[in-house]
Parts: sequence; structure tokens; C-alpha cells
Amino acid sequence: MQYQAAESWGAAYAAMGGRADPLERVERLAAESAVVIFSVSTCCMCHAVKRLFCGMGVSPTVYELDEDPRGKEMERALARLLGGGPPAVPVVFIGGKLVGAMDRVMASHINGTLVPLLKEAGALWL
Repeated sequence: MQYQAAESWGAAYAAMGGRADPLERVERLAAESAVVIFSVSTCCMCHAVKRLFCGMGVSPTVYELDEDPRGKEMERALARLLGGGPPAVPVVFIGGKLVGAMDRVMASHINGTLVPLLKEAGALWL
């Protein structure tokens, strides 16, 4: 499975003097690549969504939150973006826009709207 493992944002957070808002950081990271997945390395749903994109020929940028010293803060920020429920991963952004958690990604895949989103973001050239 090929995807870009992203660097930890902990170093960037420290370089900013620890002042970076986790929500701002999530939005900034989400805008840096065509497809961004916030994941936990031991989560089976995260693995499944990474496999889905790789199987489609997309190379997502993946942030493994459990491998980041500030990952829990980012998980809470992602939960707020998803409506305030408990932290849920994976969370997928395409073209800098929030798609959602696994349920939204799979619904988009099944109803045929995922491929156009990927094409529009420049992640897929079919």
C-alpha cells in the first residue's frame, strides 16, 4: 500500500511556541495535499479507507495521530469539525474540503460522487 506518511506536526507546533490552534493546524494540513487522511495506525477503519484510496490509484497524505505527541488535540479538533461527537477517525479531506469520516467516504464511493471529487482535486486522472 503506497501513501505518503506525513511528518509529525509536533515539531511545527513547538517552533510556533506551542501557540498553534489544533483546528487551524488541521485546516492548514488538509489544504496542503489533494487527499489528506487523519488516521490512527491501529484502527481497522483507517486501514480500510487508506486501502480504498490506494486501490483507486490515489496517494493520500496520511497523518497518524497516535504517532504524534499532539495527536489527541488534533483528534478533538477533528471531532469538533465532525459535529462534536466522540473523536472519530479516519477523517478525510479532499481538495482541502472536509469529506468526513468513514461513513461519508463510503457513501460517496457507493453513490458515485467520490471519483469526481478526486478528479476535481487533481488526485485522480482517469
